[in-house]
This record gives sequence, C-alpha cells and structure tokens, in this order.
Amino acid sequence: MNIEIIERNYQASDHLKRIVEQKLEKLDKYFDGPDTKCKVYFKKENISLKTEVMLEYQGRIVRAQEISDNFYDNIDKVLPKIEGQIRKYRTKFDKAQKNNAFKEQRVYEPEEEIRPAKEGIVKEKRFKLKPMLVEEAVEEMDMLGHSFFIFFDLKSQSIKVLYKRSDGSLGLIDPEI
Repeated sequence: MNIEIIERNYQASDHLKRIVEQKLEKLDKYFDGPDTKCKVYFKKENISLKTEVMLEYQGRIVRAQEISDNFYDNIDKVLPKIEGQIRKYRTKFDKAQKNNAFKEQRVYEPEEEIRPAKEGIVKEKRFKLKPMLVEEAVEEMDMLGHSFFIFFDLKSQSIKVLYKRSDGSLGLIDPEI
C-alpha cells in the first residue's frame, strides 16, 4: 500500500507518521496488490484537529474523517470506520460483480485551486464524470460520504446531480439544456 501523509497547518511528528503507517498496513489484507493508494490528511483548523483518510483501490474510493483535539485519538477512531466501509462495499461489489470489486476507472481526481475569499469561491475541484446508473451513483455517494454527487447517467445519457435532503432522503436533479 502506498501511503502519503499530507499536513495542513500542522507538522506531524515522525512517531505519529510511523504509527499511522503501521496501523494502515493492517488493511493490506483486503487488497491483492501494491496498487492501493492511501492519503492521510492531518489538518489543524482553529482549535480542532482533523484527520481524513482516503483509500483508493482500482478506481474505488473509501473515505472517512474524524475531528477532535488529538491526532492519535483520531487515527484510532477513523480506522475502524474505514475498515467497516471496506468490508461493506467489498462484500457488496464481490457479490454483484463476482470478485471484481474495486475495478473501475478513477472517479475523482482532485485538482484544488484556492482563490482569495473576497471572490466568494474558496475552493475549486475538477473531476471526470463517470458513466453509471443512478443506483451506482447512490452507492458511490454513500461510499464517499458526500452530501451530493455529480455523474453521467447511462440511461438518459445526461449529467445528473444526486443529493442528500435535510430529511435524510435522496433527491435527483436532471438539468434541462
């Protein structure tokens, strides 16, 4: 597993990095090959410390985050979340695709550009739209833990936006051009 540690407004100690690598290597049992990529973000935001772990294996992304006042506690809390998601989706995809889980093209390639706050836009991302069915988009959005997901619908051959409503249900936006 390729582990990349990214620090924002914080300098992680070598001890913390070693612990993270040791704990993440235990997840290798779920993946058959060296092409697994893992990004661990340590971010200091005001008085809170945020740890985010993103695992990518053959185009599938699993993500979890934890916020507290201690990075060591965050790691101990975020890794069971990641492992649970891996088991859940690996089982689901294995059943559906007969052991071809996590074998699709990359969905999301972040290219972040930060702009001055006075323009109103503070972050910009670019990603390639992946053709899929609505059901697959629901699973992908759930796996990423996002509140919305943009995708190219295979049935209607159009771009759609899936979003989580305030009552917990899902909504689908189908724009007309």
